[in-house]
Amino acid sequence: MIICEVVLHTWHKKIHTMKKLKDKVALITGAGSGMGKAIAILFAEEGGKVVATDINKERLTLLQKDIEKSGGEVTTLIANMSVEADINNMFEVALSQYGTLDILVNNAGIMDNFSPVGELENEVWEKVIAINLTGPFQAMRKAINIFLPKEKGVIINIASVAGLRGGRAGAAYTASKHGLIGLTKNTGHVYAKTGIRCNAIAPGAIETNIGETIDMTRITPIVNERIMEGMGLNPRSAKPEEIAKIALFLASDDASFVNGHVVVADGGWIAH
Repeated sequence: MIICEVVLHTWHKKIHTMKKLKDKVALITGAGSGMGKAIAILFAEEGGKVVATDINKERLTLLQKDIEKSGGEVTTLIANMSVEADINNMFEVALSQYGTLDILVNNAGIMDNFSPVGELENEVWEKVIAINLTGPFQAMRKAINIFLPKEKGVIINIASVAGLRGGRAGAAYTASKHGLIGLTKNTGHVYAKTGIRCNAIAPGAIETNIGETIDMTRITPIVNERIMEGMGLNPRSAKPEEIAKIALFLASDDASFVNGHVVVADGGWIAH
């Protein structure tokens, strides 16, 4: 009887200590801060080998220290998601360092000063679309062609509630996130029989540094009236770690039958 209890206790202990991403290789963009950093740290804690990219070297250095201090494994590199050569290099580094790739998290993104169409400059439009949509598309294309021979792989796109509603951001950001959600659904559907899954997360307000990409002096009266007022309906902002837990679920085998979907994490904001 005592032996049986010892075996049962050992079995339960083993179950509770199993890593959800053991030996999986995950490429995470925009990993220097905010949601990307939280995802990178959690994935490493769950046994994943992380390739973390960002445009900020100092933030990547701090991330590497945090992960390695906890016994995790990470490779960091500078990558601008508006530069295709940088995107290609991310995958070359992942493959040369770890031999494969299992998970892609497209997290890097910028805002657009909440500019409506009538005030939107070409330069802002092109930059936002390049980083928020074209870059993720190019990364997805590279990942898909790594996943297909393996007949397995996971893509997670960090979208936004702005990709589901028209009054949560400016025209460029809204269009980029609508596009990313469309790309997610198309990819999930088309590759559903190949063992590849593609899902998106649509966060509401999150406590990240994306506000650094907003020039508040550009907020005009029409934006204040039609968009900023709606921010008051937001019940609260979330911690990046709350989004990271959703990303972990989608990346793990726990979500084996979840594909082509958008997980809204906004505290009930768009329920109004």
